[in-house]
Amino acid sequence: MKLSLQEIARLLGAKNDVTKLADVTISKIEFDSRLIGKGDLFVPLKGARDGHDFIPLAFENGCAVTLSEKPLAVPHILVDDCLLALQTLASYYLDKMAVDVIAVTGSNGKTTTKDMIHDLLATSYKTYKTQGNYNNEIGLPYTVLSMPDDTEKLVLEMGQDHLGDIELLSKIARPKLAVVTLIGEAHLEFFGTRQKIAQGKMQISAGMQPEDLLLLPQDDLLDDLIPVGQRLLRFGPGGDLYVTDLVEAKDSLTFKTNFLAKKLTIPVTGKYNATNAMLAAYVAKEEGVSEDKIVAALANIQLTRNRTEWKKASNGADILSDVYNANPTAMRLILETFANIPKNEAGRKLVVLADMKELGPTSFALHEQMIDSLSPADFDRLYLYGQEIKGLADLAVDKFGAEAVAYFVKSNQEDAFDDLLAAIKEDLQAQDQVLLKGSNSMNLAKIVEELEK
Repeated sequence: MKLSLQEIARLLGAKNDVTKLADVTISKIEFDSRLIGKGDLFVPLKGARDGHDFIPLAFENGCAVTLSEKPLAVPHILVDDCLLALQTLASYYLDKMAVDVIAVTGSNGKTTTKDMIHDLLATSYKTYKTQGNYNNEIGLPYTVLSMPDDTEKLVLEMGQDHLGDIELLSKIARPKLAVVTLIGEAHLEFFGTRQKIAQGKMQISAGMQPEDLLLLPQDDLLDDLIPVGQRLLRFGPGGDLYVTDLVEAKDSLTFKTNFLAKKLTIPVTGKYNATNAMLAAYVAKEEGVSEDKIVAALANIQLTRNRTEWKKASNGADILSDVYNANPTAMRLILETFANIPKNEAGRKLVVLADMKELGPTSFALHEQMIDSLSPADFDRLYLYGQEIKGLADLAVDKFGAEAVAYFVKSNQEDAFDDLLAAIKEDLQAQDQVLLKGSNSMNLAKIVEELEK
């Protein structure tokens, strides 16, 4: 890290006298006292516990100096707001290190697209990306301040729970290029409508200059939200960028784009991932990566764990795991993908769906709408799990017959979960294919793990 103690104090306008503190180079910046090492700066944030309570532990672990919102007897930089200080440091550090920021948001596909952009840029540049789900007001500045000193391109994922979240992140990061992958129904509980979700996603342009490039889907909801004079490309059917000649296989996609001469293949299922890969390819091309490197990198792409991926059950059955999160758009897309994949010889297709969270008052209705993506012609048996999915279970019984639908819900969710797991284990045969999709909190990842054992 290329920040000194006195430099940080000057930037943050320290409210205490720091002149007697040695102007040491800070090793790294941490907000978790357990990760503090010798020479680090500790940032005590307020959450379930006040981070100030852990300042003694930070110094036991070798902390050189801490930020603080109150005077202390240990070396500290006194500030009004430690979180704001962290964000200010991140913005300053981006300027100091002259790093190009590529920002990605969207209701679906933002993590996959971020991973793909990173891997393509990494063929030609020193590149770093958002780790895990560090895509909020704490995680994004922490990512910035954790990047290696030689980073040239920084790929930042931006998430939102409330209107204004992405505006803040964009103003911190000031991206030179930004991507909005899709406007779906994620977090309807907080936003109410897709229009509000679109408004929030479009705030990714808040920190951009008119000459910076914004990539947006062909979605009418966005038309009136585009900043006047912003450099812009639209993608999707009828847009500036699009996919052609798409061929779906069980564990890969092959397709062409309208801006590259060569055909692209990615070892990932789901035709929506062709769009994600196309976006990554265009960003890489825009940043000067050769077509040959783009083709080769996409052919060997490695995505964040628990995104859409094929796995094997211990008995040989095929598992299509998409268990990290869920919203109606994502659920419809993966059901469409699963329906288009040919059955194994003498095998069946089983579908396991669990509640989609954070959908607000429309949750039951949005779950019920999934019936339009479920057909007895495509799927042999349904397993439905959760409180909010009950209406869909009732509709599925009418459409598939009671013998083809199993619904699990009890006041004790653990008991219901155990029953669900036992039923799937008993039913799943070696030639079957099974799709699992639900919100992360429904713990379907545990079922995938158990089936693999």
